[in-house]
Amino acid sequence: MAMFVLVVDTSLMNVSISSVVRDLGTTVSGVQAAIALEALVSAAFILIGGKVGDLIGRKRAYVLGLLGYAVGASAMAVAQSLTVVVVFWSVLGGIGASLLLPAMQSLVHGNFEGDARKKAYALIGSAAAIAAAVGPLLGGFITTYLSWRVAFVLEVVVIVIVLSGIGLVREVSYAGPRGVDAVGAALSVLGMGGIVLGILVWQEGGESVALLMAIGAIALAALAYWLVRRKRRGQPALLDPDLFRSKMFRLGITQQMLQQIALGGTMIALPIYLQMVLEYNAMQAGLSLAPLSLSMFAVALLAGKKTGDRRPSSIIRWGFVLFTIGTVVLIPIVPRAEFGWGLLVPLAIAGSGLGLLVSQLNNYTLAPIEEERVSEAAGANSAAGSFGLSFGLAFAGAIMLATLSIAFTSMAESSTVLPPADQQHVAQVLEDDAEVMSNTQLEQLLVGRPPEIQDEILRINTDARPLALQVALLIPMLAGLIGVFNSLRMMRIPDPPSQGSGEGTSLV
Repeated sequence: MAMFVLVVDTSLMNVSISSVVRDLGTTVSGVQAAIALEALVSAAFILIGGKVGDLIGRKRAYVLGLLGYAVGASAMAVAQSLTVVVVFWSVLGGIGASLLLPAMQSLVHGNFEGDARKKAYALIGSAAAIAAAVGPLLGGFITTYLSWRVAFVLEVVVIVIVLSGIGLVREVSYAGPRGVDAVGAALSVLGMGGIVLGILVWQEGGESVALLMAIGAIALAALAYWLVRRKRRGQPALLDPDLFRSKMFRLGITQQMLQQIALGGTMIALPIYLQMVLEYNAMQAGLSLAPLSLSMFAVALLAGKKTGDRRPSSIIRWGFVLFTIGTVVLIPIVPRAEFGWGLLVPLAIAGSGLGLLVSQLNNYTLAPIEEERVSEAAGANSAAGSFGLSFGLAFAGAIMLATLSIAFTSMAESSTVLPPADQQHVAQVLEDDAEVMSNTQLEQLLVGRPPEIQDEILRINTDARPLALQVALLIPMLAGLIGVFNSLRMMRIPDPPSQGSGEGTSLV
């Protein structure tokens, strides 16, 4: 149930973008930034969250993570501004996830053994797959017929139910070093946070983008050096760098990150297209995304049962191939589709590819890791996935708004209908605040302008938005292509027997 809430939470925000924008009086890019920031905070603090669980107790960290999520969801139920969403849902909820995910892995590992452990991991993976499948539909239904705020209230109810049964969970003791690597923790936050924060600042038209991204890149390089240095001196480190001696582990977490970049880019671009271009409500958007989520769920379960003796690396290769094919087919359809179900075939193909990936990637990544180090390896794996998701959400959103600004300005300047003064005004407005906007919203802003000017600006908006969304979809497509290339490298490595603790599927 806890994993279900974690996964369905972001799905809910994606399909409710237009309703959240309207109710809070904010912008699409602002909500995009809040969604990406939540994943960013989770990624930036997840390694620290795992260490905090070691020090204060995994069970206590699990409870604190759930409480953080509950506070964030409660704030969403009463929020009246984007600031409240950012502070409580993005930041506090992200920190909650960073405590919850590694603690969950450790508690499952310590509360179950052998086949029971495999089943427990499989149940958590199935809960994540079910949440990904029904999240857009459930969120769309509640948002359309009740309110998106009600959905967050229901999240709190689920968390209360989970906490009511916390007595059934046995604490898992930690016998490793208890020293705190404060420098490593700071570098991990600066590294992952700096890169994605730089993209978010770029998306919002801010300054110092290059500086933020440079700080992030330098911090990640410094973190790698610092961890190796601490290991050589026998001092406690935030993460054991020897984990990365395994080529399988390195390729596995890279593929995990690419899969999440692909998923994040797709799940930010498509809901915006459905709600701002086709002007769908949340329910219609959820139904239109159903081929992606349902095919991912069905194929993940089927692949988990029917793979037999097939190599995990081969299944992963086909996963990236199918996702890339689906995205390539989707891109030219976007400006021509007049209804959401016109996207059914490419979404089903892409979803099938994602289903193959989530059925195998965790098993592949954790298979070469010794059992006593699985918890730490799972934390690094989750960090890579969370970073990929936040990067995909932020970068695809930023590319979409940048393309929209360039295309709108270019079309306005080449227009034979708009007078020069209007062309300059359009360019200035977009330079200050590029925004994906429905034609209905734009019509409201153009009230009082001459009819021919209104028609021309609406025409430009109609032509520019699909182009911007097509360019945004190039981000998940590129992630899929790199995944295909990496999977060919994976095929050259012999598969070791699984250690058992990483069994099951997971979307996180």
